[in-house]
Amino acid sequence: MKEIYAIARKIADVGGRLYLVGGAVRDAYMGRAATDSDYCVTGIRAETFRELFPDAFVAGAAFAVFRMTVDDVVTEFALARMERKVGQGHKGFEVVSTPEVTIEQDLYRRDLTVNAMAVDVLTEEMFDPYGGRQDIDQGVIRAVSAAFSEDPLRVYRAARFAAQLNFMIADDTLLMMRKLRAELTSLSPERVFVELKRALASDKPSLFFRWLHRAGVLDVHFKEVAALEGVEQPVKWHPEGDAFEHTMQVLDAAAALTTRAEVRFAALVHDVGKARTPRHKWPAHHGHEVAGVPLVKHLCARLRLPTHWTQAALFATEQHMKIHVLDKMKCTKVVDLLTDAHRTPLGVDGFSIIGMADDRGRNNPNAYSPNAESMPDYWRVIQSVSGKSLNTDATGKEFGEALREARATALQQARKGGLP
Repeated sequence: MKEIYAIARKIADVGGRLYLVGGAVRDAYMGRAATDSDYCVTGIRAETFRELFPDAFVAGAAFAVFRMTVDDVVTEFALARMERKVGQGHKGFEVVSTPEVTIEQDLYRRDLTVNAMAVDVLTEEMFDPYGGRQDIDQGVIRAVSAAFSEDPLRVYRAARFAAQLNFMIADDTLLMMRKLRAELTSLSPERVFVELKRALASDKPSLFFRWLHRAGVLDVHFKEVAALEGVEQPVKWHPEGDAFEHTMQVLDAAAALTTRAEVRFAALVHDVGKARTPRHKWPAHHGHEVAGVPLVKHLCARLRLPTHWTQAALFATEQHMKIHVLDKMKCTKVVDLLTDAHRTPLGVDGFSIIGMADDRGRNNPNAYSPNAESMPDYWRVIQSVSGKSLNTDATGKEFGEALREARATALQQARKGGLP
């Protein structure tokens, strides 16, 4: 902190001020650990900042953002600015950055009140001109102003912060999100992915999708998930309601079991094939796992998702129903299934989590899933039989089949010994 104070002092000596802004201020007020610290500089020009800190390098093209190492951490310093909408989409802004721009004006251009607070580094005075602290106290995500509607990316940011903070979204902000529906198509897949990844990392990622659904925009980029709304399921197995509700509960159950993004995403899409079941066959959904595969492929390609996310999601979608009958499967089939799972980014542990989450996503967050939970034990038995332990001269496919049979035999013996 001494180093940042010295920086603030140098800026003050030439007539400027340095403020901690954004998420770090929000997190400090909430008693949360901040992931990074961003600063805003008022009262000076970019040229002056360069003279004061010649080691800083410019990181922004449209406006002056400088990066310097402070206390061994690369830290951003942005000159205060105002923005004016001049075109469509996320980048259609004209930026004004002069020494006359105040901290209040800079905060006004920000999206949400919870992110529109600042602290003077030298005096530690809090600046909260738009009611961020009150909204935090009340658990509300609210737009700073009508300027929220100028940037479609803010739709996803609002939903993402609702998930991260477990907050409600104010009605007027929800209405602005709904009105931005047409402009959402202007967002690049990369920008959508960033918000999706951050939302999935939250403790309750379902809130991201629930709020987009309430705003009437979920189907713009996540039409496969939105299509599950209203799709009936057998009440005996799904007391929670329709396939969308089940999916949301499964997602949150997976989030409680793992931090791995690819597993959480696989949980999100595992049942999308149910939307393809003809209505006259409801509430049964025979074959939905196969029907879901092309849908997942299209979603992943459209959003340009990482390959390991796609591979994990495809395996979970196509194979998740086998988890529920694992105890009834032949040992050779179990060996094949878990070997295939191991070869995907999902892994046996991730596949096990999909099964546990699937059972818990039925109004039963504490459900016991003997098949899913025993899967890692099955895999340890399977792995205990290696090629070196085989007494055979077989090679190639014959060797592979001998290894498969030996592993199946070991698994059968383990089952007889009490393994589920």
